[in-house]
Amino acid sequence: MINYTVADLEALVTELKKEGVEIVDEIAVYDFGKFVHILDLEGNKVELWEPK
Repeated sequence: MINYTVADLEALVTELKKEGVEIVDEIAVYDFGKFVHILDLEGNKVELWEPK
C-alpha cells in the first residue's frame, strides 16, 4: 500500500468524492493525525495521512 502525506485531508476527500474517487472508509482521527483509504484507478488501496 502507498501512503501519501497531505495538508488538509477533509478538503481533499471532498474534492476526490466530486471527481468520483472511491473512498474506502471514513476519516479516522488519532492523536498523531487523520487517515483515510481510497482506491486508485487500478483498484489499489492508497492511504492518505494528515499529520497532527
